Amino acid sequence: MKELLAKWSEFTLEAGVDEAGRGCLAGPVVAGAVILPPSFSLPGLTDSKQLSKAQRERLRPMIEEQALAWAVGVVAPARIDQINILQATFEAMHLAISQLQMPPEFLCIDGNRFRPYPGIEHCCQVKGDGRFLHVAAASVLAKTHRDSLMAALHQEFPHYAWISNKGYPSQAHRKAIQAHGPCVHHRRSFRLEPDPTLF
Repeated sequence: MKELLAKWSEFTLEAGVDEAGRGCLAGPVVAGAVILPPSFSLPGLTDSKQLSKAQRERLRPMIEEQALAWAVGVVAPARIDQINILQATFEAMHLAISQLQMPPEFLCIDGNRFRPYPGIEHCCQVKGDGRFLHVAAASVLAKTHRDSLMAALHQEFPHYAWISNKGYPSQAHRKAIQAHGPCVHHRRSFRLEPDPTLF
């Protein structure tokens, strides 16, 4: 596993920011923001998509305990439908940044687009979650917090199997929507049912 960089800028209080759930049909989009101490080291930490569920769950409490500051922002499906998923992703990121226990001096954002946060400079880094420790940490927190939310929603709506698909557009999830209809947690602005040309 390659060694990740501590941060992008020369600022000490640089926050890494990442999201989870942008491509889902159901549930919120969740963003994580993390400021790590200069001497931070956590073997195994990388892009959350490269980690197993067990690995992510093992890393989450260590990140939360050792970070100088961390927070998550959650934007619900109704808000996603209202402002679109890109703007909702930016809003979730802004919420996470605003809830950090100390204000960051600089932001390192995973991806290639971001709505500037008032008063704080930023850079966008494509695949930043596989290059920077704080962005990787943010990706783990966003993913694990969102998975926990979807597991709770699964108890209410078990026929969509969110415990396994987490709201992503699996074929089984689309067929369940077709059979049972969408619920309050589905994103109505997304194409929910299967494409009939694929069957």
